[in-house]
Amino acid sequence: MQDFINKTFKGLNSAYYVRHFIFGVAIAIVFIFALSNGFEHFTFGFIFSAILNTMLYPYSRFVYESVVGYIFGNNVFFVNIIFLLAVKIISMIMCWALAIFIAPLGLGYLYFYHSKN
Repeated sequence: MQDFINKTFKGLNSAYYVRHFIFGVAIAIVFIFALSNGFEHFTFGFIFSAILNTMLYPYSRFVYESVVGYIFGNNVFFVNIIFLLAVKIISMIMCWALAIFIAPLGLGYLYFYHSKN
């Protein structure tokens, strides 16, 4: 079991994980703040899913960046900074919201990658 945890959850670079974990916490805070104005209390399911999505967000982002890197390669695109930031924020929110579905792909890849090496 320890081997499985080391190969999957500890498979990312710690600086990469912390960086994206901080972004995940920021997204969770924004969602909680936005939703707290309309609700008197949060359900256990919402709090649990927000915590789970925040913990899995770095792995979800790893999958997203790997796929985008594979598709675009080393090409450089010159676009409007507002458009770039909007796309970046939308992709971050989608990766956070869908982390429970996307992250298992990244965890599986990390497990097989570290098992092979």
